[in-house]
Amino acid sequence: MRRNHPQGFSASDIPADIRRFMTGRTYRDNPHISFDDLSYLKVKHYDFSHSVSQGELIVSKKLAEETLCIFEELFKAKYEIEKIRLCDHYDGDDEKSMADNNSSAFNYRVVADTDTLSLHALGRAIDINPLINPYIVGEKVMPANALQYCNRELAFLHKIDCSDLCYKIFRSHGWLWGGEWKSSKDYQHFYKPVENPVKSAVRNAVRKIVG
Repeated sequence: MRRNHPQGFSASDIPADIRRFMTGRTYRDNPHISFDDLSYLKVKHYDFSHSVSQGELIVSKKLAEETLCIFEELFKAKYEIEKIRLCDHYDGDDEKSMADNNSSAFNYRVVADTDTLSLHALGRAIDINPLINPYIVGEKVMPANALQYCNRELAFLHKIDCSDLCYKIFRSHGWLWGGEWKSSKDYQHFYKPVENPVKSAVRNAVRKIVG
């Protein structure tokens, strides 16, 4: 259900100029998702100088309203996110985007070092302040310039952990966090998997009975 959003927060079909910009960068013809399955979001946020900035994201159309609510809550709480730009400004290069501490969502790509399609490719994942909250698997750190942020026992600004407001807000909307993975840690990564239709139907039926 659509609702009214504060100024600076909006969701729309992806404009023609943005579609052209994305093509060959974060978007390519594929059998899984089309431009019509995605939404273009504008969100305000506080940057690291605590100034109000305008950001933009591409997410699954099914998650557009929910994502706006999340970023409205972050903005209301004055939570700092350094920059929120489309990954196309980095030619779709995830490493470059992370190294610049850019928070982003859609990018039609696979999970690093695998052949598995990432949830970013479906517009169902968002990375927040990724330089300060890196992806760590074994000895590998992404982005490569994030080594100083690998020790999560240390205290530093903009660190996402289970006590962080960003974590609490995303989790309150049912999103999962890569920082809770076992075999690897993706501290920047919030995601919402595609729901199993059977489980969803059962849950909705239970809600109706309880209600």
